[in-house]
This record gives sequence, C-alpha cells and structure tokens, in this order.
Amino acid sequence: MPTFPNLNATQLVDLLRYLKDDSSAATTSTAGDKQEMGSPPAAETALADPKGEAAYKEHCAICHGEHREGIPPSFPMLIGAGQRLTKDQLVGVIHQGRGRMPGFPKLPAEELDSLLRFLGVSDIVSETAEASTTTTAPTFTGYRKFLDPENYPAIAPPWGTLNAIDLNTGKYLWKIPFGTYPELVAKGMSDTGSDNYGGPVVTDGGLLFIGASVFDQKFHAYDKTTGKLLWETELPFSGLATPATYMVNGKQYVVIAAGGGQSSRKPSGGVYIAFALP
Repeated sequence: MPTFPNLNATQLVDLLRYLKDDSSAATTSTAGDKQEMGSPPAAETALADPKGEAAYKEHCAICHGEHREGIPPSFPMLIGAGQRLTKDQLVGVIHQGRGRMPGFPKLPAEELDSLLRFLGVSDIVSETAEASTTTTAPTFTGYRKFLDPENYPAIAPPWGTLNAIDLNTGKYLWKIPFGTYPELVAKGMSDTGSDNYGGPVVTDGGLLFIGASVFDQKFHAYDKTTGKLLWETELPFSGLATPATYMVNGKQYVVIAAGGGQSSRKPSGGVYIAFALP
C-alpha cells in the first residue's frame, strides 16, 4: 500500500468515519463472502475517548494536527502510532522528546495514560471511555505549508525576498530574492529565495547586515541603497535573529546569534558570532 501524506484533514476524517461507521459494510454479506467484521482497532476506538482527546488537543494537536494526521514534512502523522511503537517507546518519546519535539517529563500519570490510549496503545486500556456531552472550544491545528512532492513551496519562486521600502511613499526601492537551498544551487537554481526569520541592522556607512536565511545558513552584507550583495559567509547554524552592532576602542563590530531550529534538514546549536568591520 502506498502512503498518502497529502490527504487533508477533512478527507481523512471522512475516510475514518466511513471505515468505522458504514453499517452496510458491517451487516451486508453475500453467499460468496464469508468474512465477518471484527471489533475496530484501538486507533479507531480512541476517537471516542474524551479524556485522551483532551490531552492530545492540549499537548499534541498544534504540531500533529487536530485529527493526528500530521503536517508533513515537519511533523509526522500519529494515526496508528500505537501499532508502530510499543507503550515504552511512546512513553520515552513523550517524556524525553525527539528531534524538534520537546519532552513532557512532568505529564501526570492519568493524563499520560489517557493520551496513550488515544494514540492506540491497547495494553493500557483499563476503563470504558466516557461519553462526552459537552461542546469543545475551537482549537488551533497548526501551520500548514503548501508544499510540492519534493517538500519545496508549491508556488513559483522566489520563495523569500529582501525588500527596501520608502516609508514616505510606500513604494519599493528594490526587491531581491533572499535565501537559497544549497541542493538547488548545485543544480543551477540560485535565485529561488527561501524561508527567512530575523531582521537586518543598518550601519551609518550604508551596510545592511542580515542572517535570517534558514537553509543556506549565510550571514550577508548588502548595499542598503541598491540591494547589491557585498559580502557573505556561512555560519555554523542558521542566524535566525536580528544582528546588533557595537563599538570597542573605536572599532565597530557586528554580532549575530546563530542557533538554527526552524528546519529539520539543518542542525541546531547556539553560538554568538562577532565580525569586525574594516
């Protein structure tokens, strides 16, 4: 069976409801059909567990989706997690975290059991799920990026720009693609732009310094008047912060915090790097 990572939340819920509630599939049979419907697996019965659902929505839904469908490629689908991982493995991930996911070591035992039951771990089911008669408040289901099958933005580039705007007129003075994907640069695609997080600092001499580009981990200096790239260097981690500039004994420096953390493709760390201006 192939995977369907791009199945949207509405389609997924409709499919699960069809597989669970289609009474004709459960009761209709023919002479040549000797199969019988068994009890639904734990992953399906978990949908009726209000305590587990509440724990999931509080701690997990923001990244993994309201219906455990995941947000590819950053956050995996949790449907069937209880069949892919053992109880101990899931507890370890929840307590210690994994990759971009933080750990929840202080999650109360009762809430942890409810969450595990909701994720389909069958060996801890000890009580019948209570019927929920209360309405639920709206919940945030996470940010969903529109990506193509190769996990690049599914729109025409540039996918990120650096812009100078005249605040007196509101007009653009210049606009350039900003950020690259190193693997696409190697194929001759150097002006795609990319995700960027962090602002610039401008010196009295007209230099604009900015990190911000997620995937190439570059630190750049531009001419603030024209947008021309004057200098760049690669940081050990993406510089997703606004730089600062300062003077020591008459010499000017520019410093940036490089920590990464916005992409699972690149490592994360935590260093401050200062550059001296000539």
